[in-house]
Amino acid sequence: MRLEFFGPFRYHPQLMFQGHPVGWVAQSVAVGRIKKLGLASLIALSSLSVSNALARGLADEQVPVALWTLPMEAQQTQRLIRAGGPFPYSKDGTVFGNRERLLPRRERGFYREYTVHTPGSRNRGARRIICGGRQPTDPEACYYTDDHYASFKRIVQ
Repeated sequence: MRLEFFGPFRYHPQLMFQGHPVGWVAQSVAVGRIKKLGLASLIALSSLSVSNALARGLADEQVPVALWTLPMEAQQTQRLIRAGGPFPYSKDGTVFGNRERLLPRRERGFYREYTVHTPGSRNRGARRIICGGRQPTDPEACYYTDDHYASFKRIVQ
């Protein structure tokens, strides 16, 4: 196992493993201490870095999903969005802040969220459709999440 530091920044060198970047380490961490951590710690560090990189990458390249493959409740919510309502939940149509930063960055107010009914749920559940655009009834892009904003799939017609 060979660890090496690489990077143009003196205070935040990039941690490399077998020639591939696996994360950034603060200058205060000595190379000797990292080597003593062992392979298990390196794997944990690299998996965290890879998952962070994947999450950041989702903002640019969303996984596409055809509308007809989504649950019937999601298809009904999409029809309501295009019709301008009426929506069953008071929060439907409110601004979605994209705090998770998994969707492409846009100005505040660009995205709106809509609840996808979850049968058997006592509350709104975890399923949502997030749409972005100037006209709520004609969105530029819509995204589906079934895990309460942990991941998104871009809806394609």
